[in-house]
Order: sequence, then C-alpha cells, then structure tokens
Amino acid sequence: MIQLRLATIGYENATLDQVIERLRDAGVQLVIDVRAVAASRRAGFSKTILGASLNAAGIGYRHLRGLGTPKPGRDAARKGRTGEMRAIFEAHLEEPQAVLELAEACDLAAQQPSALLCYEADASRCHRAIVADLIRQRIGCPVIDL
Repeated sequence: MIQLRLATIGYENATLDQVIERLRDAGVQLVIDVRAVAASRRAGFSKTILGASLNAAGIGYRHLRGLGTPKPGRDAARKGRTGEMRAIFEAHLEEPQAVLELAEACDLAAQQPSALLCYEADASRCHRAIVADLIRQRIGCPVIDL
C-alpha cells in the first residue's frame, strides 16, 4: 500500500469499482469531491450514489462545491483551453466560499489520507491540480495522482 496524505483522481476513463479500488490501494480514507456540479452522466458518479458507494467501501465523502470550476472554466476545459480554465479558476479561488472550503480541505487532508476527485483523467488538465498544489503548500504534504 502507498502511504500518502493527498491524492488526486479523475474518473473520466474508469468505472466506479476501478476508482474505489485505486483509492483503497492508495490508503485513501476520505474523498473530497471538488466538482462544482456533483452530478454525472457516468454511472455511479453523481453525489448521492458516489457518497453511498464510497461509504460502503469504508471511504468517507465530502463535497466542497466552492472548490469546483465555474461554468466558464468548465467550458474552456472542454475545449482544451487549459490556460484559460486555470485563469478563471484562480480568480474564483478568491471568492469567500472558495477561501473557506480550501481551508476546510487543508484541515481534512491534514487529518487523514484524502483524495481530490474530479472528472478529468489527466490531473494536469484539471483544476484539482491547482487545489492539490495549494493544499501541498499549506500543509506540506506529498501529492500523488492516482
């Protein structure tokens, strides 16, 4: 088992069972969902079913909507405009809800091995890499992309 404090995971190319297996193998105890909209066309990845499935697997779940990308950022990401998405998201991080939820994510990650969850398979193209880097800077933890 990999020892970690913070991981990131995207479910774009995976089934729910595969995601849960990767999380368990990495020793993750809490999934922090950083999607603005915790609904998905992918089976098992909408907030209620995802939370229940993770809990059944012994993994906690917390949705921090304020750490999700605003719609213009999601649109830019879908079009492959990662730089534009990053600029929009970084401006969003100054919003009061984002500030509070980033502090909460730091506290959660400091207490137990956690994973930031979003859709994109490639963390470098996803806002969760920005969130993970900010948490790493604040609590001094290693980050692993699952």
